[in-house]
Amino acid sequence: MADLLEIDSISASYGRIQALQNVSLRVPEGAIVALLGSNGAGKSTTLNTVSRLVPVTAGEIRFDGEPI
Repeated sequence: MADLLEIDSISASYGRIQALQNVSLRVPEGAIVALLGSNGAGKSTTLNTVSRLVPVTAGEIRFDGEPI
């Protein structure tokens, strides 16, 4: 089964504050997933980075094989 969403070593910052560092994950086509973690772990920042609300400072995000 092919990966629909691929996140490869993304990093993101809020100004000088590093919020994500080298986050990677794969979501196969047809899968239902949950992103779990404690407060301040980067769940919202990860989703906001995938949605392009927070800019990626390093790494790559691909949807259906195409960079976004």
